[in-house]
Amino acid sequence: MSITTHRAARIAATAAVAATALLGAAGTAAADEWPTPPPYPSPIVPYDTKAFLMPTDLDYWNPFVSADRLTSPFGTSTRIVCQGFHGVTTDCWQADQNGNPHKLVKLAYDFPGSTGSNLPGGGPGHFVYPGFIPGIG
Repeated sequence: MSITTHRAARIAATAAVAATALLGAAGTAAADEWPTPPPYPSPIVPYDTKAFLMPTDLDYWNPFVSADRLTSPFGTSTRIVCQGFHGVTTDCWQADQNGNPHKLVKLAYDFPGSTGSNLPGGGPGHFVYPGFIPGIG
């Protein structure tokens, strides 16, 4: 192997190791904190829930079903804690496979749902696990 070929092979190997390290780090989102109840009386209190439509539910795809949707690699199998106000879910966190909380991304509208926007708070929401869908979170 010539010196030039050897050098090119070393550069390629180094680039491959660096790319693998970057891709490995990109797949692991930094853990957030679970929400805590405020120390004063408040209508916004964290609660555990599994009340979401999942992509495996037929109603998830029905645009006339007005309900919260969740798109996550864990489905509803890990702990989910949400906060809401007057029946509208405002924020949610979901545990990863190690039990660490991650704040879910709430989409601007309840896609593929098309109804409910005239309900208080804009109606149900669509929550996505961060990084599960490229470009979201």
